[in-house]
Amino acid sequence: MAHPRDILLGAQAAAGFLPVCDHYSGVEVRMRKSLQLQAEMTAEFGACVFDVSLDCEDGAPVGGERDHAQMVVALANEAQASARKAALPATPRIAVRVHPVDHAAFEADVAAIVGGAGQALCHLMIPKVETVADVERAVAAVDAAARGAGRTDPLPLQVLLESPAAVHRAFDIAAHPRVQSISFGLMDFVSAHGGAIPDSAMSSRPDSVTGELGQFSHPLVRRAKLEIASACHAHGKVPSHCVVTEFSDTEAMKAAARKASREFGYTRMWSIHPSQIRPILEALAPSGADIERAAAIVQAAEQAQWAPVSYEGQLHDRASYRYFWQVLERAHQTGRALPVAMQAYFATPVALKTPAVPA
Repeated sequence: MAHPRDILLGAQAAAGFLPVCDHYSGVEVRMRKSLQLQAEMTAEFGACVFDVSLDCEDGAPVGGERDHAQMVVALANEAQASARKAALPATPRIAVRVHPVDHAAFEADVAAIVGGAGQALCHLMIPKVETVADVERAVAAVDAAARGAGRTDPLPLQVLLESPAAVHRAFDIAAHPRVQSISFGLMDFVSAHGGAIPDSAMSSRPDSVTGELGQFSHPLVRRAKLEIASACHAHGKVPSHCVVTEFSDTEAMKAAARKASREFGYTRMWSIHPSQIRPILEALAPSGADIERAAAIVQAAEQAQWAPVSYEGQLHDRASYRYFWQVLERAHQTGRALPVAMQAYFATPVALKTPAVPA
């Protein structure tokens, strides 16, 4: 029998199946702790509930880019090998943020990282993308390195838009077939306006007068976020929301994640501290009642061979089935318990798998 994901989502099935949290680490000790935490939470939830992105752009010291890249390669391969030995229920999801395409270290980054750990990576993050031409340049470099590493399936690219001009081209960039997700670079976007946007727009704390969260209230920032989210949804890509710098403020983290998800259409969010991971999962997860309702509707649809059904006096067809299936995917992505009837659909990942690392 065909999988509901294939029936309801079709060609877009793989694009949307990403963990809701993308956790960044740039220092070796924190990278190791992040990878260990990912393994522990994978064992806890039975799914890989967040990506670990090893950071070369902000993590590598000036002049030490080559050594940093080699360290990232070793960590990625070690993590995959450790996961196999531990027989974890899901494959680790490890990514790397390289330097921008116009940086002197970009080509060397890609050659070393994709060439040395290409089969261990779930995607590569390309920062400061301005145009489709930047994406094409990244694709050429990545594919050349991947061929040398023996990776046969294309390595997905995620991109970071950080300037007004880049946001202007968001729809064109989202349309590129190799772009899997677009992230919004809030702090660089604000600073790119030469002081025209106040620094409060980089904050997630409520304003003392209006109560608005800073980064959600300034019109130019709001517009940029909505443009990126809209571009992603138009082309079946995943919009990933920016950082919350107040990493010790759990309530600010939860409020920002909820607002990004429910009002701005973001289905994924960055974490820059381990304490932010669980609040992101909680904020972006469907409620228990929503999960139960979604499961009941999908089960009724399956029994009707995906023809329209009436559930609790309301008509449902493939349009609403698609929505409720995505509720179940989100529940799985955030480690929530699924009704027994739905568990078999998530027993084996069918999307975004990465080849095993040779022993």
